[in-house]
Amino acid sequence: MRLFGDRQGERDRRRRAAASYVRWLHTEPADDVVAWLAESAGGGDLDHARWEWRYARRALGLLVAQRDSLDDLTPSLVAQELSEALGRDPHVAVGMLDLAERQFNERLAAYRDAMRSRSGEPLGTRVARILLAFTGSIRPRPDVLAHGDATLTQYVDAASAALAHAFGTASLPEDVPPSAARRG
Repeated sequence: MRLFGDRQGERDRRRRAAASYVRWLHTEPADDVVAWLAESAGGGDLDHARWEWRYARRALGLLVAQRDSLDDLTPSLVAQELSEALGRDPHVAVGMLDLAERQFNERLAAYRDAMRSRSGEPLGTRVARILLAFTGSIRPRPDVLAHGDATLTQYVDAASAALAHAFGTASLPEDVPPSAARRG
């Protein structure tokens, strides 16, 4: 029965890794980036700006898990944990969970489209346009777009590092190409 025990242990380890990664995704945005977004694109609305940063970090974190994970199970574990965490989020007002889920899913779809786009713009610029549009700035000034690009590029890079920290990284001998790793 050791085989089944090992499988259960691996599943538990992966669930703990997903929970750890999602806790990292739920880190509150820094006050300075919230203030910047509220002032630059949100008409001074700090609460709206804070929610847009929360949604951006979580959506981009899920998309990074889909892009960078070593297997197909990791993003589904992250998605499940994100969904459960939203239900426990103390920032979601009573009776507003359905609205928060809809808003998150709208943003997730928009960020996914931006990440998949082949427009020629850098990834950070594409996702910054989404963040700024949801905050209220459809045609941002170049300096505002550049600042959003820099901040969101850092978010994406940090999410990739946090994912690798939580789930590990692939390691192959130097003489084995990744395409040969799965072969018998």
